[in-house]
Amino acid sequence: MKTNNSTDNDGQETVSQHDSRRQAIAQKLQNINEYTLGEEVANSITHGIGILLSIAALVLLILAAQNHGGGIRLIAAVVFGATLILEYTNSTLYHAFPWPNVKRIFKILDHSSIYLLIAGTYTPFTLITLSEAGGTWMTAVIWSLAVVGVALEAFWVFRPRWLGALIYLCMGWLIIFKVEALLQLLDPTGVMLLFAGGICYSLGIIFYVMKKIRYMHSIWHLWVLAGSIVHFLCVLLYVL
Repeated sequence: MKTNNSTDNDGQETVSQHDSRRQAIAQKLQNINEYTLGEEVANSITHGIGILLSIAALVLLILAAQNHGGGIRLIAAVVFGATLILEYTNSTLYHAFPWPNVKRIFKILDHSSIYLLIAGTYTPFTLITLSEAGGTWMTAVIWSLAVVGVALEAFWVFRPRWLGALIYLCMGWLIIFKVEALLQLLDPTGVMLLFAGGICYSLGIIFYVMKKIRYMHSIWHLWVLAGSIVHFLCVLLYVL
């Protein structure tokens, strides 16, 4: 009898766990509209501006790459510019659409695009500036981390919020392993711009995790935009 009772209890616990998980998933999906209307307007505008700036940036990057011989420079320019456009477009659409089902899709795309943007930002530096200093393996590492990040966004529903922020930071500051080579191969002003952009992104993480305070997400958007602009200037003026 004890064995049967134990088995029944185990079965009930398993069912209860499944029910709790389903309820948690349902609750998480219901909470897709996590910002007020005013916040979403601000979120959409801040990164909507980013779309326009990113399109202009891609054009300027392509022109600069072509003026310096094209080839790998052109590839790096297109990758960087395209990931800028991808991130700001997905972010804007995520915050602009009010419908939960659509919003849910663009939330995944938005967060996934951040990993791709980080890798895309690295690409000009690893393929051009660090081409003779281990840039190839760093390109492979950073894009592998981006793929892992995208997979986490797509398949791990209950990941801790801080985990994504941690991966963003680790990817962003992986460049410190090549700081000595950068100091030798990149103009000092370019180095300053590179790290200034990284600091903008890093400081923005503070506001990213403060989601319970209204408009903190919009402020994070501004820090991201600032980091992108600084890195764009670095690539345009000192890498291509």
